[in-house]
Amino acid sequence: MAGFDWPALMRAGMRGLGLSPAEFWALTPVELQFLLGPERGAAPLGRVRLDELIRAYPDDQGEKDDGGE
Repeated sequence: MAGFDWPALMRAGMRGLGLSPAEFWALTPVELQFLLGPERGAAPLGRVRLDELIRAYPDDQGEKDDGGE
């Protein structure tokens, strides 16, 4: 199945969680995700936050001065 890093998931399940291969393969992806815990790192940027950033840092609408004549 595309999109899954199977070697990394197998290491996390079997080495990290101590699951046997049979236990690992019996899990659904949702169950494995639950056992591994919440994702680490920043949450994806949502539309509301993007709109806030656009208002706070609008694109410069004027001509850029490249230092040339």
